[in-house]
Amino acid sequence: MAGGAFVSDGGGGGSYEGGVTGFVIITCIVAAMGGLLFGYDLGISVLSKFFPEVDRQMHNARRETAYCKFDNQLLQLFTSSLYLAALVSSFAASVVTRKYGRKISMFVGVNVAMLIIGRLLLGVGVGFANQSTPVYLSEMAPAKLRGALNIGFQMAITIGILIANLINYGTSQMARNGWRVSLGLAAVPAVVMVIGSFVLPDTPNSMLERGKYEQAREMLQKIRGADNVDEEFQDLCDACEAAKKVEHPWKNLFLQAKYRPALAFCSAIPFFQQFTGINVIMFYAPVLFKTLGFADDASLISAVITGVVNVVSTLVSIYAVDRYGRRILFLEGGIQMIICQIIVGSLIGAKFGTTGSGTLTPATADWVLAFICIYVAGFAWSWGPLGWLVPSEICPLEIRPAGQAVNVSVNMFFTFLIGQFFLTMLCHMKFGLFYFFGGMVLIMTIFIYFLLPETKGVPIEEMGRVWKQHPFWKRYIPDDAVTGGSEETSVKEV
Repeated sequence: MAGGAFVSDGGGGGSYEGGVTGFVIITCIVAAMGGLLFGYDLGISVLSKFFPEVDRQMHNARRETAYCKFDNQLLQLFTSSLYLAALVSSFAASVVTRKYGRKISMFVGVNVAMLIIGRLLLGVGVGFANQSTPVYLSEMAPAKLRGALNIGFQMAITIGILIANLINYGTSQMARNGWRVSLGLAAVPAVVMVIGSFVLPDTPNSMLERGKYEQAREMLQKIRGADNVDEEFQDLCDACEAAKKVEHPWKNLFLQAKYRPALAFCSAIPFFQQFTGINVIMFYAPVLFKTLGFADDASLISAVITGVVNVVSTLVSIYAVDRYGRRILFLEGGIQMIICQIIVGSLIGAKFGTTGSGTLTPATADWVLAFICIYVAGFAWSWGPLGWLVPSEICPLEIRPAGQAVNVSVNMFFTFLIGQFFLTMLCHMKFGLFYFFGGMVLIMTIFIYFLLPETKGVPIEEMGRVWKQHPFWKRYIPDDAVTGGSEETSVKEV
């Protein structure tokens, strides 16, 4: 048995009236711009200005090994501090999202990020935006294009990272104040979101939660481009009525068995996403490449190259996710990353050994960069976008904000841990660190193979029937949790 993989052949939500409209595409693109701020922050680097002692340490080659050039807690704290604030704010954002809507939550995140100085408080904005934007996108998009439109958020993140890498390279050529330009330009994606927040509508799901039934119907008709939306609207209303009976979504999420699959994936997917090791590459790219012996300019250019690969490969995911499904991308990307981690670790180990002494030849450096790019590509069409998409589409409406808050908080917590301790881990684990991340990718690929059902094309309010058909998760799902025409839907194992 192929690990309980299931594909919906239609039925239920597959027969909803309407289709893809220009309005919903534009709306989702504007909303996805929330990822720009997150991506820019991941990629920006101001090493020389704020951490001159680290620069001096790097050049003290006689005392430090290649693995330990940047083992500095202050540098790591600067990088990771934002994610602690994002972790805490994601819980507050879940309450705001439930009571006042997805749009308001995105708008609050931008204004906090723009107007309150300091990287720690910037994390509050990131937490709000990351909590609400994926849910907004999943609720606005029609089921057959939900994957592609939701991945717009990840595309914006990758573009933000690439822009940050380009700015890092440009400002490194400036004699003075380059660091001010690098940090100040974070206002640009924030301005884009502020402007967008004035024109974005709220989702029909969110309107129904707040009792705006006529407005919800009108919005559903607008985003589906059809007058007859009775079937889908009724499903949304049924889900909303069930949600209103839930007084304690957090308590239910953690204690009720029927939410066990949602809790498991909203916790495990962001945990695993960080232990792919991708943020090692993304926010320490210039430092990592310097550690491996690249010159200053070469390290920045190499980071730009990986940024371009990241953007292009995310386009592959946008194309494939609603055609071939989530599982195949998870599994193929996982295998690709495992192989690359092993090869990169072996190349580095062969040159530096356990002592950290030695240099990379130009040919070896090119191979290291090539396999890091292949690794980034594997992540960018699998765990990168799907790490945000899957948790945002599997939760029932009554626990959706809480589930997404768990997703974001787990993601931010382990992003913080990786950001805070990666350079120390590299110093002590040496090339074995790449084997460590490769082993983690192997574990998460096995997890996906056996436990994740296919959610491609399944209406967001009908996920209960997917879990009910899964050989492992069906034991947790009562019959009354399955909604939306399951009797009309054939489900086959693949």
